[in-house]
Amino acid sequence: MTSGYDGKQCWVHARAGVMPPSKAGDNPTMVLTTQRLEITGSDVFHELHSAESDDRGATWSELQPQPEFKRWKIDERTDETICDFTPGWHAASAKLLGTGQSVRYYENKVMKVRPRFTGYSVYDRVSGVWSKPKALKMPDGEKFQSSGAGSVQRYDLPDGRILLPVYFKRPEDVQYSVTVCLCEFDGETLSYVRHGNEMTVNVQRGFAEPSLTKFGDRFFLTLRNDEHGYVTSSADGLHFDEPKPWTFDDGSDLGNYNTQQHWITHSSGLYLVYTRKGANNDHVFRHRAPLFIAQVDP
Repeated sequence: MTSGYDGKQCWVHARAGVMPPSKAGDNPTMVLTTQRLEITGSDVFHELHSAESDDRGATWSELQPQPEFKRWKIDERTDETICDFTPGWHAASAKLLGTGQSVRYYENKVMKVRPRFTGYSVYDRVSGVWSKPKALKMPDGEKFQSSGAGSVQRYDLPDGRILLPVYFKRPEDVQYSVTVCLCEFDGETLSYVRHGNEMTVNVQRGFAEPSLTKFGDRFFLTLRNDEHGYVTSSADGLHFDEPKPWTFDDGSDLGNYNTQQHWITHSSGLYLVYTRKGANNDHVFRHRAPLFIAQVDP
């Protein structure tokens, strides 16, 4: 266990990807990424750190700062980095590919109106270093000027192509929209091919931080919203039905709001990991603890 809270900063967004063993008989290698957050501001992040485990998570190496993720200068008062990062094994290229999004600061505060892009990086298993982040090139125009794959779960197709959910908006829009992008990845470069239908809801900031999985013959997408978590499904992973709020099987509201939800896709069933109010947790910011896991009726 690593503790990093010092009253000014703490560790956040801890996520792990798994690389298969390089030779028979070895354990897989788990790679965890996390970054420091300044608790005195809102979403004030510092560079990515990374650690490895070769014993299925029982012990971990020391967290190592990733130099290519250190904030870079836009001008004297403005800098930028990548946040909301998620690593995942890409079997077709045999690479650990991480995706996230850019965040830009003016005098160490998040800019309210700013460009935003999907940033991605590839892990070198020999050196234990993530490559310099690159930007996923999206179609030209205002629509995707603020677009990112922050805190998402992607789905890799059998042919190696990637279904990557993103959320986006024009600078003047109030609500974010979500879509799923079909991408190609050659082991170094992630390339946009096309995207599916665009979904939003006229509730505060719309949809954000989408996560995608496949169970059986359908794809499932879970969506963050300020007032409710939403869910939708699709036959092809690009074109989705109208999203609806998450409910329990008796029709009552799940209680999730203004927070991500993520999938566990298992041989025993499809599960949602989420947070909710109504669990004797009113003292917790946005009811973001504890974590719950519920089986989903597909």
